[in-house]
Amino acid sequence: MAIVSLEASRREGVGKGVARKLRVEGRVPGVYYGRGEESIPLVVGLKELEAVIHNAEGSNVIVDLKVAGAQAKERKALIREIQRDPVAGSILHLDLQHISLTERITVEVPVVLVGTPVGVKDAGGILEHLLREVEVECLPTDIPSKLEVDVSALGIGDTLHVSDIKAERATIQTEADRAIATVVPPTVLEEPKPAEEAAPAEPELIAKEKKEEEEGEPEEGGKQG
Repeated sequence: MAIVSLEASRREGVGKGVARKLRVEGRVPGVYYGRGEESIPLVVGLKELEAVIHNAEGSNVIVDLKVAGAQAKERKALIREIQRDPVAGSILHLDLQHISLTERITVEVPVVLVGTPVGVKDAGGILEHLLREVEVECLPTDIPSKLEVDVSALGIGDTLHVSDIKAERATIQTEADRAIATVVPPTVLEEPKPAEEAAPAEPELIAKEKKEEEEGEPEEGGKQG
């Protein structure tokens, strides 16, 4: 994985008001933290940060952090989180974690499905992507940008699991029996059957009255008084 440079400066002041003002000025508040190190509140340029994200492969980005005015030292960091506005999608905050290039770390890597299952092409099945990220442990420079899984051989009812993923120079930490993708049968919609027209039932009261009338009628041919 390539390492990209990112320049930052120490951030003076904290709070929503300070952060809002920085964002109006085209800058992003952030924090740099790490094991055994004092956290450093930072501010980076929005355009510079967007360029780093745009040019990086995958969701895990390693940066060579240069902090203006700070004591010159090597600071390698992993972008752990980028907080965005849920509506506008604009960047609100940046979290940078100090890392050592010689120590293994655990990160989440996206799972990408490759190919079209035979169960979809030949039987009209539906491919369901069940697990989109897995945890891997590796050296920072060995972090894969993505893990591809070939689903072309899947038929109706077939499933791929985490154990089917191949990762070079990385150990997958997610449970091996977790399902990644499956092909389910096509959904069949039954046509509604026309409702049968039932003959209107004769009300009980009317039926009773009719019966009483029939019992009260004289028989044909009977004597008349």
